Amino acid sequence: MRNEHNWKEVTADGEKREVRASKFGGAWRFQSKLKHEAVWTHHDVPSLEDLEALRDVLFRKYNRKRLPWEDVVTIDAMIEKRREADSSNALG
Repeated sequence: MRNEHNWKEVTADGEKREVRASKFGGAWRFQSKLKHEAVWTHHDVPSLEDLEALRDVLFRKYNRKRLPWEDVVTIDAMIEKRREADSSNALG
């Protein structure tokens, strides 16, 4: 079953950016594009900001009983792993 979530944001440069996160077969894929771009950019390693934004989207959907809590827990684990990787890169 495909599980897709979209949101839009404005970058620091004032450009509109659309992000798409989809879960298929237990794996998450992230894509994004700026408004003027025609092609989606695939992100093998999503940014911490994108993970946190997805967590917010998923939590709101969970509150409306639109998805299971396990999806939120999975993203929480990805956020924690990303924070650890970022802090170890900053130290070394």
